[in-house]
Amino acid sequence: MRNVTKENITDVFISYMADDMPPRTREVMTSLVRHLHDFARETNLTHEEWREGIAFLEGCAAIETEDRHEFVLLSDVLGLSSLVDMLHSSPNATSSSVLGPFHVSGAPPLPVGGDMKRDFGGPVLLAEGTIRDTDGKPIPGAVLDIWQTAPNGLYASQDDDQDMFSFHGLMTVGDDGRYAFTTVKPVEYTVPSDGPVGGILNACGRHPWRPSHLHYIVTAPGYRSLVTEIFPDDDPYLDQDTVFGVREDLVMSYKEKPASEFPDGLALSGKVTEPFLAVQFDVTLARE
Repeated sequence: MRNVTKENITDVFISYMADDMPPRTREVMTSLVRHLHDFARETNLTHEEWREGIAFLEGCAAIETEDRHEFVLLSDVLGLSSLVDMLHSSPNATSSSVLGPFHVSGAPPLPVGGDMKRDFGGPVLLAEGTIRDTDGKPIPGAVLDIWQTAPNGLYASQDDDQDMFSFHGLMTVGDDGRYAFTTVKPVEYTVPSDGPVGGILNACGRHPWRPSHLHYIVTAPGYRSLVTEIFPDDDPYLDQDTVFGVREDLVMSYKEKPASEFPDGLALSGKVTEPFLAVQFDVTLARE
């Protein structure tokens, strides 16, 4: 096409695509470019703004490392990660939520009833529940990948004072589908705001805070994998999570209990001498 104009450039782009390209790729690319071109036309995007946008993307790429995922963070703070989660959540299962940029693969096995608190300060938190199918039946052998922040608000991948798998564990449940572990109460924290994504937050007058939460990835053969988080109902940032991760069914309550009520059969049984926090949260998986 030798006569490309601002009115026809979108159609020209589409005409350049091969006839035999995969249909889904054609659908996604067509929609992406239509919206991208419409955005530029609607805002009358300037050369300076275009250069600033390119520099922003290059800045994200420059700061990317094995432990720092700036593009994931960008997707999170724009709400795209949560939107994709919600588009593909099963209505009969536990809601999905954002993975976030701090998951570390290969966590060590954590037995049912195991402890992740170790020598960290703060009251003990006992988290337990049952992994079920949509009929309410336990799912034997389901695997729960758990991670969270330390009391200082940092994930292990952010903190040189923690080992790589601090506050990470991989638990395989038994025939009853029950999981249980002890840890510390997670704290609210800020997403990294020292990079390009922090510039977006500042430009929009937004804060970088997330409510405290526990991360779960739950998998089982024959079921859809679930990436989710659970949030306490008393967190001050529950209604203004900067990555839009909160869902109504993911909000739970911590209950303070006396040490005398700490149950048997756990790694810390007989060792808890002060009041502890307890939360019960069941997880429902949908079949594939």
